[in-house]
Amino acid sequence: MIKKNLNNIAGVTLIEILIGIVISVLMMAAMFTSYNVVNNSYSKVVDRAKVSSQGRDYVGMMLRDIRNAGFTYYNDDVKASSQHAPLIITKATNFNTECDKLDIVYGDVDYAKNQTPKYVYQRYKITYECKKSKLQNKSAPPLPGGKFPPINAFAIYKSKMIWDKAANVWKNPITDGRDDTYEPQLLADYIEDMVFLPIDENGILISPPPTPSNANKNKLYEIKTVDIGITIRSSKNFFREKRDRKKNKALNNTVRTKTKDDRYFRDVITVTAHARNLGGNK
Repeated sequence: MIKKNLNNIAGVTLIEILIGIVISVLMMAAMFTSYNVVNNSYSKVVDRAKVSSQGRDYVGMMLRDIRNAGFTYYNDDVKASSQHAPLIITKATNFNTECDKLDIVYGDVDYAKNQTPKYVYQRYKITYECKKSKLQNKSAPPLPGGKFPPINAFAIYKSKMIWDKAANVWKNPITDGRDDTYEPQLLADYIEDMVFLPIDENGILISPPPTPSNANKNKLYEIKTVDIGITIRSSKNFFREKRDRKKNKALNNTVRTKTKDDRYFRDVITVTAHARNLGGNK
């Protein structure tokens, strides 16, 4: 009787176990592949958004400063100087080694109720400029000594100086003893170009940009708006394939268009800043 019952017990053969394991492995592989695809897509969306967000943050800062260009208080008593031109754009000549540079000058006031006079008028200059990035390209062969070469990109720096009314020069932010000025500070890396274009009230480009000493010096206070264009790229490879990618031309400047063989994502942020204080100082 006991022997008969043992013969009726159902079981799983080794082959069936192996088949089950294979099916489980295939299902796990399919699930991992799906997760990997979704995760990569999500990472690309996040990276793209991060690149765009960073660029727009820096452009927003420039917008606020350009609006202050040429501002002075009604009773301002700072002696005029050719170095107080409200907005100077220095155009790049070698796009592989430099970007456009922007100098913004405006007036402000120091106030202290215990001093005489209570209000002391000042001049400040803010500068936006590009320098070669100092970040190391760790995917490149190391240089002698073990260091890696810098990445092939620029970095944006911002500085702020105050006018020395006694010496008629801009003070060195390192030694002026003030808390509201600073030497060039790093704002952003992975920049490929920065362009500034001065536009008059008729929407016409002023070229070359006016300075106190060039042929367009009479147009220093005719700048109505400034078109800003910044090209920023991703810090890591973005695309799956490496191929020639035309660097987006900022503000349709075909002279500054380049083609690069890489896998980076690039975004171009272009905005128009209104220099609202220049007209009143003409």
